[in-house]
Amino acid sequence: MATNATYNVAGMTCGGCAGKVTDQVEQIPGVLDVDVDLAAGAITLTSESDISDASVKQAVEKAGYKLATA
Repeated sequence: MATNATYNVAGMTCGGCAGKVTDQVEQIPGVLDVDVDLAAGAITLTSESDISDASVKQAVEKAGYKLATA
């Protein structure tokens, strides 16, 4: 059963930013899809099971961005 989770990402402002974040987050085992909403500064993950926040944070930081607090 697929699950969805949404995260706010600080500093994503263009398609290049979105691409970098998507490329890194897609490498997390179990991630099926990544949807980026630049206007909201958010990503929504679809995954096979729950993905740890730490895994998402690490991938986003590897892309050069930070998870934003709500």
